[in-house]
Amino acid sequence: MTSPADAGTPAGTPADSPAGAREIVRMGRVVIIGGGCYGSWYAGQLARAASRGAFEAREVIVVDRDPACQVVSRQAEGAYESLPLRIVTGEWNAFLDTWLAEGADAVAADALVPSPLMPHLSLDWLMRRAGARWPDRSIRVAPLETSPGMPWERAAPDGRHYVSFATWMCPVNCIEPARCPATRGPRDWSMPPALRQYVADVAPALGGPVIFHCTHRTYGVGMIDAAGFVAADLDIATWGADFPLSVLVASVSHCHGALGVLEIR
Repeated sequence: MTSPADAGTPAGTPADSPAGAREIVRMGRVVIIGGGCYGSWYAGQLARAASRGAFEAREVIVVDRDPACQVVSRQAEGAYESLPLRIVTGEWNAFLDTWLAEGADAVAADALVPSPLMPHLSLDWLMRRAGARWPDRSIRVAPLETSPGMPWERAAPDGRHYVSFATWMCPVNCIEPARCPATRGPRDWSMPPALRQYVADVAPALGGPVIFHCTHRTYGVGMIDAAGFVAADLDIATWGADFPLSVLVASVSHCHGALGVLEIR
């Protein structure tokens, strides 16, 4: 697997045509989860895009509980001078609670950059929101009763389920193009439609699915729109208001995903 520190041109992108160079990606706040190996690479790629006129943001925020994380060190070296970068020292969940509580209008132009190794933060956030909304109800992550049948999958002890269309190691900077860099053939798969089909055909008792789709935006950096978090919370509030609810929650790219069943009784 390619190391983020060594990765340059995003996989699947011609070396002489950087991703995002043809148009300017304009964002509000971009929140990078983690300031270590992955987060420093994402921040570096956004700085590179910004310096080449391919990316603009009101603010780029890196969240890490380590006050001496790699992004802090690299910022001191002047690595991100083209970015309006701010580092928040704290827990990811606490930051998400504060940020997303601002509401749909405030986060409409914002996005989250997930780390490949982070927990299923979107599911955890929806659980906390449901717990605050219905303090007297039982809320848990239930295991999938039926496998989604992906080429690679693993069930974790905490009920979460991890899936991938890839049975090979993918580089962190892959933009999941229409032609897969690993197989050299067409990428004729995508997690969001596959999971919708799974719920419709195999697990119709599940609600949703609620899908947080991480898509490539610029220079190898994938993002999840913050507005999707707020919309999902409103959906859960409606669906679970009067009845028990079991809904599939998925944080996915085209190729990989973290799944969990949010059960409210």
